[in-house]
Amino acid sequence: MSGLDEVTDANFEAEVLRADLPVLVQFTADWCGPCRQLAPVLKDIAFAEGDRLKVVQLDVDRNPATTLAHQVLSTPTLLVFRDGEPVRSMVGARPKRKLLEELAGLL
Repeated sequence: MSGLDEVTDANFEAEVLRADLPVLVQFTADWCGPCRQLAPVLKDIAFAEGDRLKVVQLDVDRNPATTLAHQVLSTPTLLVFRDGEPVRSMVGARPKRKLLEELAGLL
């Protein structure tokens, strides 16, 4: 995928729900063009904000249980989890500046 850590149905609880930091999960798919456009933005944010935010990807085709559990209907969907709960949902690609603005209150 894009070089971001990938989570799965099997490790979602441990990697996302039990994480010490807020976690931004990109629900993505190999066939999703906007997901590929967003990947370098997320990689930059993961590098710049790694001490305050964990950024991971979940492939919706290979991980249907988590996708259905969080009612993800479109890709890319971005969900931010804090203390095991989703606290922000965003659908669609966006530029880095806009995404950082949307995340500002959560970090």
